[in-house]
Amino acid sequence: MKELIDYIKSKVLVKIASLQIFAVFTRIVAGLLTSKAIAVFIGAEGLALIGNLRNFVQASQTVASGGLYKGIVKYVGKFNDSTSELSKVISSVFYAGFVCTVMVCFFCYLKADWINDLVFPNYNDYAYVIKIFAIALPFYILNMFSFSIMNGFSKYKILIVINIIGQILSVSITLILIFQNKIDGALIAVVISESLIFLITLVGIINRRSLVPLIKASMFSFGYLKKMHMFVLMAIFSGVLLPLVALAIRTHIIENIGYKDAGFWEAMMRVSKYYLMFVTALITLYRLPRFSEFKEVTQFKRAVIRFYRRMIPFLVIGLFLIYLLRKYVVLVVFTDEFQPVEDLFLWQLLGDFIKVLSMVIAYQFLAKKMFWHYVLTEAFLMITLYSSSIYFINLFNGIQGAVIAHFVSYLMYFGIVLLVFRGTLFGLEVSDKTNLKI
Repeated sequence: MKELIDYIKSKVLVKIASLQIFAVFTRIVAGLLTSKAIAVFIGAEGLALIGNLRNFVQASQTVASGGLYKGIVKYVGKFNDSTSELSKVISSVFYAGFVCTVMVCFFCYLKADWINDLVFPNYNDYAYVIKIFAIALPFYILNMFSFSIMNGFSKYKILIVINIIGQILSVSITLILIFQNKIDGALIAVVISESLIFLITLVGIINRRSLVPLIKASMFSFGYLKKMHMFVLMAIFSGVLLPLVALAIRTHIIENIGYKDAGFWEAMMRVSKYYLMFVTALITLYRLPRFSEFKEVTQFKRAVIRFYRRMIPFLVIGLFLIYLLRKYVVLVVFTDEFQPVEDLFLWQLLGDFIKVLSMVIAYQFLAKKMFWHYVLTEAFLMITLYSSSIYFINLFNGIQGAVIAHFVSYLMYFGIVLLVFRGTLFGLEVSDKTNLKI
């Protein structure tokens, strides 16, 4: 009987993993199609504007959600058999998120002109896009709220299917808007595309109608919000500060070099995101979830070494091929106008290689709930990334300084991560019963 259950579980996991890979593939294809359309119909300057707006949107979405929706996944999964506790969790997150969303929406709508000046230096015509974002934002938040609940109930299959359908819908609308309205259409697509996925998510909500009565103002609990403070702070670092750092770097490039060069840097960031998306998905699916199960030093150490031995050769070969074929990559994803991007590949690829090496080890911060280690190392990374980018951009008087800074920042971050786990990774294996302590 046990063998039959294990067999069924393994088959389910294989199907989910296959769907997840297909979802990632769909996201990459959608990104490539969007990038090509932007390159053809708008050009490098437009890509810089879109990059700035996307960073602002990402940061605002995280603030509007209160950073609580990763926490709801944990507690919904924990209390899915207790109606009372489940109601407290869902109600607390819903109303806290509602307050945060309303505040962000009003701020964006009323301060649209001011935000326009920050996000679009020297362009004063896109305040209306910020107002559209303010109107569309609540639908994105509802979508995230619904996603988190379904995730908490382990509805992985429907989540992945919704993601796939949502990506297809999003890229279709984006391509139509770019074709019809050029830069204006692209900017509108940035602020509404993710919110439109809520239309697809409604199917999942309909299947979970029994949860709606659980959302009650009387069940709101500050206690659960306090328990989620770690998720809030982690979300601020990863979901707010990182996009704002990217926006600040791009704005510095715009003001000191020009919009076109900022567009070239954004193009390099997009290419990097596409291949790292696939690498990250493979890491997350096939290796890293096991880290949380390790109780001994030797288990974690051997897992890291085993992962490096099996995956790093393929990563090196893949990055090397991308570097050799960079000319064709630029032509396929963008156009001839983006030829200067070819000069950025070397440092970007080196930085991404170090990023993957550090990511494998740094995942232990989350797996073992090493909260302050995570916060402090992320803060170090962002400060280093911003300051080194400004320094190298000014030093080389060009965007090559930004990709050099990318490499230097992640090299230093990797060094810090190794320093934190030096005892675990480089200590003597005295006994297999040694507890996993840092």
